[in-house]
Amino acid sequence: MNRIKQIAAGAVGAAALLATPVPALAAVPQATVATVTTCGWSGLQAGLSTKVCAEVTGDSVVLYGQIGLAGPPSPGTPWPPAPQELVTGLSAEVVGGGSLGAVSGRTVFSTSTVRVDGIRATVPCGSVVHASFAVEKSFQGPAPVALDLPVVC
Repeated sequence: MNRIKQIAAGAVGAAALLATPVPALAAVPQATVATVTTCGWSGLQAGLSTKVCAEVTGDSVVLYGQIGLAGPPSPGTPWPPAPQELVTGLSAEVVGGGSLGAVSGRTVFSTSTVRVDGIRATVPCGSVVHASFAVEKSFQGPAPVALDLPVVC
């Protein structure tokens, strides 16, 4: 075979190899971790319905308080009600471990449910998180609501 025929045969062979489909490697699916939201029992504080909630994604925990109306307004109550300035406090700890933090501040509530964010932490799997949320306004002290939540990863 002369040199030109060898080059031509090599080119034809290479083109055949390149044209052959190669099976793609299957992409390994990434495990998605669902976020689970859990709230404690509602309680009455400052005449409003309050609760403390947690969003858990794996070992990541986000804690927040929630403030809403306790029920429908009484007959003759002016609507919408006047906005109320509230003092809030959110704290959390790992049971048998350390504090996850505490935050306090002021929140204005009128008619819509208000979410009071505050604590984000990474917690060891199998731990139990204890969270507390308190709301007060002038002349009405807090009656904190609580949540004890096992962190299952």
